[in-house]
Amino acid sequence: MSRRLAPGRLVLATHNPGKVREIGDLLRPFGMEVVAAGDLGLPEPEETGTTFRANAELKALAAATASGLPALADDSGLCVDALDGAPGVYSARWAGEGKDFGIAMERVHRAMAFGSPDTAYFVCALSLAWPDGAVETFEGRVNGRLVWPPRGTLGFGYDAMFVAEHMDETFGEIAPEAKHAMSHRARAFEQLVAACF
Repeated sequence: MSRRLAPGRLVLATHNPGKVREIGDLLRPFGMEVVAAGDLGLPEPEETGTTFRANAELKALAAATASGLPALADDSGLCVDALDGAPGVYSARWAGEGKDFGIAMERVHRAMAFGSPDTAYFVCALSLAWPDGAVETFEGRVNGRLVWPPRGTLGFGYDAMFVAEHMDETFGEIAPEAKHAMSHRARAFEQLVAACF
């Protein structure tokens, strides 16, 4: 049985403004006041996990322990079939120190052999942790394909090169509300809502 989450303050264990905006939009209807870990001055823990789940749990527990509030962490990334699942859990690292996802998308494009399959998928692990150390994790996935050159400016990360199954536009071209309805993060979030609200 999952622990219920009461309306109130919730720390979002990220320093990524795109994730703060997207997850904040998803949580607002449930009476949650989202505060980013960066706004509380909490450091970013080193992501030492080898899976999305492990990294999400590590970040959520660190933020909950440091803040004394429930904390939600997301670990997500792009997995490219032709690259044996890379960049995967290292998706943010492919963007370099400056977190330049234009560079990251270029790296993915260059790493793929000409004529290799363009299939890829996004994975999201959402971990909800409490200051007492309890943690629950929910995972979502959306399949699709990559395009080059990138298209659109509405998303973040690798969104401008990813087209979800049964769609023609990239995540960077569709309205945030449309992405919220069907993304990997939305699918993980649906499970969290069903279990904890």
